[in-house]
Amino acid sequence: MTRLPSLYIALARHLQRADWLLPTLARFLFAAIFLRYFWTSAATKLGDGALGLVSPSTGAYAQIFPRQMEAAGFDTSQLSTFHTLVVLAGTWAEFLLPALIVLGLLTRLSALGMIGFVTVQTLTDLWGHGAIHEPATRGAWFDRFPDAVIMDQRALWLFLLAVLVIKGAGPLSLDALFMRRARIVA
Repeated sequence: MTRLPSLYIALARHLQRADWLLPTLARFLFAAIFLRYFWTSAATKLGDGALGLVSPSTGAYAQIFPRQMEAAGFDTSQLSTFHTLVVLAGTWAEFLLPALIVLGLLTRLSALGMIGFVTVQTLTDLWGHGAIHEPATRGAWFDRFPDAVIMDQRALWLFLLAVLVIKGAGPLSLDALFMRRARIVA
């Protein structure tokens, strides 16, 4: 009868020493689930031609500032420089932050940035796009449906990113490489 508890304790001790597993798995899952999602979303915000990175599309403004765009008759010239800067920052963040997380470079800071991004994305979806009034999309915690886009899915996204903020990138990352090199030099 003591064999089973001893086996469990031995397994638990072994898993406690596997600090590398959780951040490595978190970055892998981020790459597998979110990299293309965010890059595809960012690509829809690019303007035409070579200057697309600094000249967002009309759709970019409509995605990020839906109510302001509607009030302006979908004429981006009616919006301020502030709106343009926010759209540009959001577009660049959608390309840069996921890439940094996948590479494991500045991972904690990048994951924290993505938490901010997902929070703003969620607030925009809820109030800007009206999902707050759509119970199936908004969802609710502690109900029997685990598939709501906002409450359920976004909570899991934020948890995955929180793992990276707390645990870092893991040993298979540029962060770890630079830390090893810094110890050699020091």
